Parts: sequence; structure tokens; C-alpha cells
Amino acid sequence: MSTVERHRLIAQAVQEAGTATVAELADLTGASEMTVRRDLDHLAAQGVLERFRGGARTLLLRGDEPPFALRTHEAVDAKRRIAAEVASLITDGETVLLDSGTTCLEVARLLRGRQITVMPLSLQAIDVLGDAPEPTALLVPGGRPRAGEGALIGPLTLASLSALRFDTAVLGCCGLTDGDGMTAYDLDEAAVKKAVVASARRVIAAADGSKLGRTAHAYVGPSTLVDVLVTDATAPADETTALENRGITVKIV
Repeated sequence: MSTVERHRLIAQAVQEAGTATVAELADLTGASEMTVRRDLDHLAAQGVLERFRGGARTLLLRGDEPPFALRTHEAVDAKRRIAAEVASLITDGETVLLDSGTTCLEVARLLRGRQITVMPLSLQAIDVLGDAPEPTALLVPGGRPRAGEGALIGPLTLASLSALRFDTAVLGCCGLTDGDGMTAYDLDEAAVKKAVVASARRVIAAADGSKLGRTAHAYVGPSTLVDVLVTDATAPADETTALENRGITVKIV
């Protein structure tokens, strides 16, 4: 088991149980107790859990969004396949609005050097595209970064979006269902996503299968806001079928 896999397993176990001891986690992962202690210290530094003598307790309520640093290690292969498909749907010369999130960050890496104009909505994607070679043209919005996430939010971000129009928006989501539509974990981020949709002629949702069938608490809008959904084979078939019946083009990679 790799370190990344072990961290993911430990974080999941602690969140589901509420608390776990070092001995329990060592049995679960097959690692030594010394290794598990180091893992817990690392996860505690990321804000995933809280250490106590002999174990750890979760800092996340059920349904809370895991920290960005942890999500970057989840479903990595699926996110890269999704990003490759999304990038293939964008043609040279387009103006592109790129949402925040780990999947959109993978898209940013593939857009470097493309003949497009792109405005990213996260500090991480701005960093990736900041030194992109020509002919990529970078637009940087205003706003303040959401703590721990890097997603740009607030009045300056909304003003930047309202002042511009884009050919394509690549939108990340925390939850997407046929019945509940698109949802986010944060109200400010949901407001930005609504503005993203309003600013673009075409909306491509990039979401790994774990996001489908899930509902977070901040409502963005109905599923029909999305023109194209790119997801992976772990997505629930009943959800993808229902979304297709709404007229959404679903691409499974």
C-alpha cells in the first residue's frame, strides 16, 4: 500500500468511525504503529483530523468537504482521463472559464500552451497557467481565496465574471443529481458557479463518479445548466441515464 493510499484509508476510517486508535489503524493498514503515528501527524497538519494520545478523531462532519490537499490524491487516474476528454472538447481560439477544484486543476495542466484565452478561478490553476507559453492568453480575475481551497470567491470574483463572456466554462461540482441538480459545499462558491454558468455559452461539467448521486447543501441550479458532463465509469448508471434523458450529453471515460 502506498503512502497516499494509506492516508486516504486512515482519513476515511477516522471520519466514518469518529475516532480511531493507532493500534486499530495499524491493523487496518498493515503498517507499523510508528508509521501510523507519522501518518496521523501529517493528516492533522492538513486539517483532516485531530490527534489525541494514542489515536485521532475526525474534524469533518458527515457530508463535509475533505480538504483540497487530500482530494488531490483521490481518483487521480479518473480525474486525468476526465481532464483529457474535457481538453479535447475545447478548440483552438476559444475563450475558456476554468472553475476551481482538483479535476479542473488537471484540465489546467492540459491547457498550457494551447491557442486559447483562459481565466482560472483558483490560485492553483493560476499558478499552473501563470507561465504558460504562447499562444495561451491568461486572464486573472479579482476575488479572495477561500481558506484552505484556493478557490476565488466574493464580490470581486463575481464582478470579473459579470464583465466577461466566454465560449466554454469548465465547471467542477461537489454534487450532481437529476433531482437535486448541481450543488456545492460552500455558499460563496455556489454563487461563483452560478455566475460562471451565466457567463458562458457552453457549460462542460467535469466530475468523477463519486460526485454523481451526491447532494451538498449549497444549491447552484438544475442539472439542465450543464450541456456536457464528462465523468468516469464509477458514476451511477441510473444518474447518467436520467441526465441524458434531460438532454445532457454524457461522456464516460
